[in-house]
Amino acid sequence: MTPRIESGTEEAVAPVAAEGTRLRITKLVVHRVSAPLEAPYRWSAGTYPGVSKGIVEVHTDEGIVGLGELPDAELADLVERKLAQDLVGADPLNVEECFRCAVPELIALRNTHGFEPLRAFGGIEIALWDIKGKALGVPLHVLLGGAARTDVAFTEYFAFRDAGLVQGESTPLEVARYCARMREEHGSTSFEGKVGVKDLSTELDMVRQVRSAIGDDAMLRLDANMGWSPATARRALRALEPYGIANVEEPVGDLRALAKLRRHSPIPFSSHDPDVRLAAELGVPDAIVLNLASLGGIRETVKLIAACEAFGIGFWFYSGDTGIGTAAYLQVSAALPYLEQPHQSLLRWYVDDVIAEGPFRPKNGVVPVPEGPGLGVTLDPAALARCKERFEREGALRQFGNGERVRYSRLPRQ
Repeated sequence: MTPRIESGTEEAVAPVAAEGTRLRITKLVVHRVSAPLEAPYRWSAGTYPGVSKGIVEVHTDEGIVGLGELPDAELADLVERKLAQDLVGADPLNVEECFRCAVPELIALRNTHGFEPLRAFGGIEIALWDIKGKALGVPLHVLLGGAARTDVAFTEYFAFRDAGLVQGESTPLEVARYCARMREEHGSTSFEGKVGVKDLSTELDMVRQVRSAIGDDAMLRLDANMGWSPATARRALRALEPYGIANVEEPVGDLRALAKLRRHSPIPFSSHDPDVRLAAELGVPDAIVLNLASLGGIRETVKLIAACEAFGIGFWFYSGDTGIGTAAYLQVSAALPYLEQPHQSLLRWYVDDVIAEGPFRPKNGVVPVPEGPGLGVTLDPAALARCKERFEREGALRQFGNGERVRYSRLPRQ
């Protein structure tokens, strides 16, 4: 008889999968949750007040419960309606078997369904790796080859923020003072901030003052979220050159427009577009920025990172997850030496989380990798209930528009 694990809230898990034992998935449970930020921040698509996610529990016949995170709460319906039923009876230790049970052929998805099943499985797949780590009694990074690092770097975020639980920052000077305080109080030396929100002169003044506040030795990255037209982007990049900008994320709308922009600026660019072949052909972006669910989970993301390394393209994870998604970032980053660049981070701004260990807070620019089995984190029942009640009461947190004029366009604006 193997010992049984009753929930995802245990602090330590002994190995339970004897050699030759085949685990079976018995059910999937999805919790729709909302985790707000201390103050909503402005970005090119509107106002960002926090995240709404689907927290997945994958239960097995041996009592092991794996934790995963859907990239958005809307995918919870798909998991409950279809993927949960498709996966019952599958072996959670066989990720390929689970993938074939849950996700149609990618060609069919491309032509008929869109990629929602793939993204939803990506959130579930995190839970499968959590199960495997718990079954073997080792952290997830051990399953990926072992620890290349024990601490993972994150940037400190800044933006124009509306008043919330804190006053927020509405002027360039207030943003700069906030960044200076983060460096003084928390030892932060890597910063990333939102642009493409206000008029260019105001944002250039913000960058100038932030650079002065954090010092010349600190990393400074910017994220425009495709908020600039090509003409505005050219002016912005020329004006930004004196400030030692390490990277601008998506100053314009697609990779071909980015390639044209490269002729006008030496500043590196990043993008959420994972087309490595096209990036290698065009010479942009210099880095790809994704979450773990976009391509279908940890397996496929590790493959993409290997391709990025082969072509000399950087990679880091983007912000906007609960502690479960962040723990997965930490475990993958611990195992892959190539992931040396700081990941994006809203961690300082979260006021709630679903895990007992959260919210994670960077100190001196890094977060320690959890050492427990699997993801190394545990659900906090009270916090989970609180985040679920918030979602049920308020619905999904809106990140697009929020009553304001939306300046975002999927196509580059001339």
